[in-house]
Amino acid sequence: MKQERVAAYNARKANKVKEVAKSSIVLDIKPWDDTTNMQELEALVRGVKCDGLLWGASKLVPVVASIKKLQIACVVEDDKVSLDFLEETITGFTDHVQSVDIASFNKL
Repeated sequence: MKQERVAAYNARKANKVKEVAKSSIVLDIKPWDDTTNMQELEALVRGVKCDGLLWGASKLVPVVASIKKLQIACVVEDDKVSLDFLEETITGFTDHVQSVDIASFNKL
């Protein structure tokens, strides 16, 4: 009797679809100065591709005088993409990026 219940439990557990943990992240990407080509910067950022990463909407937000930062949203699968990976990859574009900050981080 107990073996039957254990077998039934294991069968139900195997048939369950595992929920994928996802997070919605908005990044603030600041350029070095106002001479940075922001369209080129956005293309570089969107060029970061990996399994579990989906880029969303973006906009340019004024920071100081004529300097604008790129604010871009993305959805990541927590098990596949780490926030550290995103930050390190984007800050690797040293000709364009001064810093990357997390504007918002929400679990979905």
